[in-house]
Amino acid sequence: MQSAESVLNVLRERGRRGLPCNELYRQLFNPDLYLAAYGRIYSNDGAMTPGACGETADGMSMAKIGRIIDAMRHERYRFQPVRRVYIPKKNGKRRPLGLPSWADKLVGEVVRLLLEAYYEPRFSRRSHGFRPRRGCHTALSEIVETWGGTTWFIEADIADCFGSIDHEIMLSILSEKIHDNRFLRLIKQMLQAGYLEDWEYNATLSGAPQGGVASPILSNIYLDRLDTFVETVLIPQYTRGKRRAPNPAYTKKTDAIHRARKRGDHVAVRQWRKARRNLSYGDPNDPRDWIGLPGGPVFGQVEVPRGLRSGAGCGVPGWAAGQVAGIQGVPAAAWTRTSRTFWPARAAVAM
Repeated sequence: MQSAESVLNVLRERGRRGLPCNELYRQLFNPDLYLAAYGRIYSNDGAMTPGACGETADGMSMAKIGRIIDAMRHERYRFQPVRRVYIPKKNGKRRPLGLPSWADKLVGEVVRLLLEAYYEPRFSRRSHGFRPRRGCHTALSEIVETWGGTTWFIEADIADCFGSIDHEIMLSILSEKIHDNRFLRLIKQMLQAGYLEDWEYNATLSGAPQGGVASPILSNIYLDRLDTFVETVLIPQYTRGKRRAPNPAYTKKTDAIHRARKRGDHVAVRQWRKARRNLSYGDPNDPRDWIGLPGGPVFGQVEVPRGLRSGAGCGVPGWAAGQVAGIQGVPAAAWTRTSRTFWPARAAVAM
């Protein structure tokens, strides 16, 4: 058996080169991957939180890993329903949280390691959520270093991101690069395992459990289509020009400085320069700096470009109208996403 790091390095290289994965399921027979997964999750606070069966990380052994691998080898492994609890949100509402059993957490971490190794090199560099060595701080660093002179930022949110993932679309996206039906069946069974609420079983017809170990990487694979659609279709379609037009007031004062310099009036030059410091070189009302919509930007109106509203063309048709909230007049030239929240940014909505 290869070491876990060797397996993951091979997957990273295949992902970087765009090659498909034909025998991913057989990697679930590798005990070293389970040990690597155990090393990543055993110290988490949730390791001792019981799922529906009451099992926790306590009592973990190589014999247990052997039983899981034997079940995988004969395709007998089945994910158990997660135990649903609710945690409070800042807005006063409650967020459903699914608590899987310890064995499901371990297998989910192995699945996450395999998927992350393959898909991580393929993700957009503007995506920062649930990714290694990336997060809100790297997104903010990109804003500071790249978006100089930005006046406004627009924050939008995909409502019920984990809960609205369409299982068929998720599996079709995975099947484009993962040509292994056994692995795809395992992912399908994970998504459709259901949940227990007040000890009553409920089927999961859509979504991935919020609290599941593999849910963040699955949501990133799902939302990568949205990133690609925005970067390759929406931004080129609505971006007008490469630079902002000069500000007429700035140009007027620059001309006055030139005339005063020709006259030798150094006092007037200093006065015009001081007055010019309060102005920007670019025209703040330049229409080319917008991803505009018919009728122009309207303050307070909740609207986004039609392609982003419907999901047409991005391969993720589940984004119904109102699911992606924004302000009409989404600015051009940049796109940064952090987990379920993204910032299409530059210029601004007119006030």
